[in-house]
Amino acid sequence: MADKSNQPLFSDFAPVTTQEWMDKITADLKGADFEKKLVWRTNEGFSVRPFYREEDLEQVKYLDTLPGEYPYVRGTKTSNKWLVRQDLVVSDVAVANEKALTLLTKGVTSLGFRFEDEALISEANLQVLLKNILSNEVELNFSAAHGNDKLLKAVVAAFKAQNRDLAAVQGSFDIDPLGALTIDGRLCESSEKTMDFVADLVKEAKVLPAFQVVNVNGKHFGNAGATIVQELAFALSAGSEYLSQLTERGLTVNEAAKSLRFTLSVGSNYFMEIAKLRAGRLLWSSIVSAFKPAGNEAAKMLVHCETSEFNKTVYDPYVNMLRTQTEAMSAAIGACHSLTVQPFDKVFRTPNEFSERIARNQQLLLKEESYLSMIVDPGAGSYYIENLTDSIASEAWKLFLAVEEKGGYLKALQAGFIQGEVKASAQQRAKAVAARKEIFLGTNQYPNASDSMADSVDAAVMRSIAPEAGEVEPLRLFRGAEAFEDLRMATEKAAKRPKVFMLTYGNLAMRLARSQFSGNFFGCAGYEIIDNLGFAAVKEGTDAALKAGADIVVLCSSDEEYSTAAPEAYEALKGKAHLVVAGAPACMEELKAKGIEHFIHVRSNVLETLQGFNKALGI
Repeated sequence: MADKSNQPLFSDFAPVTTQEWMDKITADLKGADFEKKLVWRTNEGFSVRPFYREEDLEQVKYLDTLPGEYPYVRGTKTSNKWLVRQDLVVSDVAVANEKALTLLTKGVTSLGFRFEDEALISEANLQVLLKNILSNEVELNFSAAHGNDKLLKAVVAAFKAQNRDLAAVQGSFDIDPLGALTIDGRLCESSEKTMDFVADLVKEAKVLPAFQVVNVNGKHFGNAGATIVQELAFALSAGSEYLSQLTERGLTVNEAAKSLRFTLSVGSNYFMEIAKLRAGRLLWSSIVSAFKPAGNEAAKMLVHCETSEFNKTVYDPYVNMLRTQTEAMSAAIGACHSLTVQPFDKVFRTPNEFSERIARNQQLLLKEESYLSMIVDPGAGSYYIENLTDSIASEAWKLFLAVEEKGGYLKALQAGFIQGEVKASAQQRAKAVAARKEIFLGTNQYPNASDSMADSVDAAVMRSIAPEAGEVEPLRLFRGAEAFEDLRMATEKAAKRPKVFMLTYGNLAMRLARSQFSGNFFGCAGYEIIDNLGFAAVKEGTDAALKAGADIVVLCSSDEEYSTAAPEAYEALKGKAHLVVAGAPACMEELKAKGIEHFIHVRSNVLETLQGFNKALGI
């Protein structure tokens, strides 16, 4: 018997050309337009086709590179062992140390310490905080609301007291005045003095060569509703601004580049987020190379990822775990340096031990059970992911150049260009959420009727304080679900929970479909839904609705039956309950002329409609 082990797979099948695929798709579309039906126009400004083939990779120039090779699209190293990070707010150094040591036994390999009280920053306190944390395999990250210079000095002194090898200890400081200016609208000093301060800290931190002092918080853009392209382009622009400012102050480009770390958000757009990280490394290597560094090492982009806050919800909060799981996968497959998975309840209360444990274990599952850490750049060669990488890189580069034409990040921010771009995207996304074109499961689609969150929310965590007007317009950080949550929270706190009665009548298929749609629609406001199998007559339905004390009655039937059923229901309910017709029947204008004003359908703005009903019901 002949050995077939070396024969090409599928050799018995004739190759299929792209044109043959297109001919088959065109035939199956039965005259429908291919571009309109199957080509997806993304928020990022480019189109995605329904299928890709090998020939679509011909324009991609970096495919012959290996992981760890310039331009680092495939990663900056030859392994995919990312660091599992968890951050702690330091309000008591001894307590924080105890918790940190416990976390190191639970799979955490990167610790973040956040000082919100500058009075706690001292050499003695840092020694207590870092007691027995001695492994060079553990990354240590520090941030402070104020007093970063004190923090740097205290950290170095504490390491020396531990007899640590300063060249081996890894970590970062979260010094990002451009990020602070972006979200606060102001700096403590002039931009010149601020950059002098940053340069001095970078020079002082040379004793910690494995530390990054400056953190470019690109996550702010993602958490303000920016597109993936905008987040990447503006983060790269801020990084380029730091390179320019630091090299002007006496640092070499190698020193400046190696002092930078990027923190990017990771949202639910699974493949796009993978491609974003790959495109980011490609573009950053080009930017650094333009500064003429010595060797390619300085052109490596070190990226810490955090799961996005923009798409997290208060209602049906366990869905947040599903969101963060796909986001963590994107970050891991995209070859991040380190990753923070935010606990599912972070947006509405201080996370507890359970939610923190789940967040850690989400990463550990990817490492220890899915073996994502064992495979370098698993997306390599994928026709789809490689094309997404190329498209995102192309669009982000255009936007990066637009910022450069305005004089760089700082001048573009002062001119309002960056804020204008993000604000336009945020408004577009807010409209998409309101109309359910962008879905938040459990909030603006398929709400959990049994959810009651008013008593679970910590007002201090939820409170969003808008920054005062400063030298520039600040970005507004927000979550896409906030408006729906405000609506439902108001319903929870109302004296009476509105009742929505489904008056199902006539055509069986249409009444069931429309009652399900309507229950889902009004459930987003937290109203009580009273569903019914069907009524033999409209009067039977209206009598039952009034007996049930309904505030809103939704007539669910077929378009043909609405012409007679809707006026009858309206007359029976006039002044006693609001009548809503489910659908957009051809006779809509005739019904409106008879006084019927409420219609809900797939083109309705769900948020505005429900806000109108809350107002009408006195909520």
